[in-house]
Amino acid sequence: MEWIERLNQAVRYIEEHLTEKINYEQLGKIACCSPYHFQRMFVYMAGLPLSEYIRRRRMSLAAVDLLDGEETVTDIALKYGYSSPTAFNRAFQTVHGLAPSRTRKEGAAIKSFPPITFKITIKGAEELNYRIENHESFRIVGIAQPLYQELEKNFSIVPKMWQDASVNGTVQKLAGYMDAQPMGLLGVSDCNTEAQGKYMIAVASTHPKGEFEEFIIPAATWAIFPGAGSNLSIQELEKRIVTEWLPTSGYEYGSAPDLEVYLNPDPQNAKYEVWIPVVKRQQP
Repeated sequence: MEWIERLNQAVRYIEEHLTEKINYEQLGKIACCSPYHFQRMFVYMAGLPLSEYIRRRRMSLAAVDLLDGEETVTDIALKYGYSSPTAFNRAFQTVHGLAPSRTRKEGAAIKSFPPITFKITIKGAEELNYRIENHESFRIVGIAQPLYQELEKNFSIVPKMWQDASVNGTVQKLAGYMDAQPMGLLGVSDCNTEAQGKYMIAVASTHPKGEFEEFIIPAATWAIFPGAGSNLSIQELEKRIVTEWLPTSGYEYGSAPDLEVYLNPDPQNAKYEVWIPVVKRQQP
């Protein structure tokens, strides 16, 4: 399948550049999506973050180089992008459980992490409800936080942002601005351009922005998936969208931001919708 083959082409690109800085923008181009969406697809399908996969592959190859005995630890550290032996030693021990210098001792146990290959697996999963809607552009107001290019670095930023907004009264203030569709508290991931991404907690509004930032969500086609439950359930829904629905849907990611629309923002029993921007997949 073309979609899966593009992911595998991106993995091959990684393999060919493990001794260089991995260009996330290039990975997105190969997979025909933004670097942000590529990382999301990767972590959902591979079960680990992209940066961790790259680190494990580099440390696997570094172990082989150490066993060959032809290069110094410092040379190998530089080869795989570590400017200091200390940083390399820390990464190596995290993966292998021993220092690089001990690798050359007889009987040393090291680990091997082979390259990933993606395949489609057919599962008898429960149904996944969705609808396709076209929406004109709309304005939102809210608070924003810059995001890192590496997806996993944001895993702690976004939950803290929501926690702070709930405690300091921001969520309550935003509720007073909400007067347009989609009606609900919005979590907006704008990471689809080459500029630094950002995450917003916002509402659709026609009111003056006041103390908040404003942003225009562009006109787009959206695949909208309803759900209910805790924060963990929305993560599971997003994983199913990427791993079960997207590969066989006839669509691929569009360039608009991802939206989480909280219709009933109870943290333990929320009603929500996940809005994924989509475009029809071009036939080869």
